[in-house]
Amino acid sequence: MPHDAELAERVRRALPEGREVREVAMFGGLAFMVDGAMAACVSTGGGALLARVPAERDAEYLARPGARRAEMGAGRSMGEGWIAVDDAALAAEEDLRSWVEAVLERDAGSGRRR
Repeated sequence: MPHDAELAERVRRALPEGREVREVAMFGGLAFMVDGAMAACVSTGGGALLARVPAERDAEYLARPGARRAEMGAGRSMGEGWIAVDDAALAAEEDLRSWVEAVLERDAGSGRRR
């Protein structure tokens, strides 16, 4: 099953200009690598968007509507900083943009690539 092409296009438009962005097939979907680090992945199921957020703000992001701990298979948590976001939580453009801002925040100011 292919990734959600419409959501992938929305993510592309939400990413800021001036950053190095690559798209890579990963996690059964289409991952967006920003400045060499995986930021988000548009999925085929199990959550519309896989978001890589700062671990220190993990609990805050998990409390958002439609967010839950990402799993790599049933019952296998991906750990802090990996969040699956449901389709309904991304319906409004401002909601999607807030998740894109969250994934870009992870490496902001660090000066290093992960």
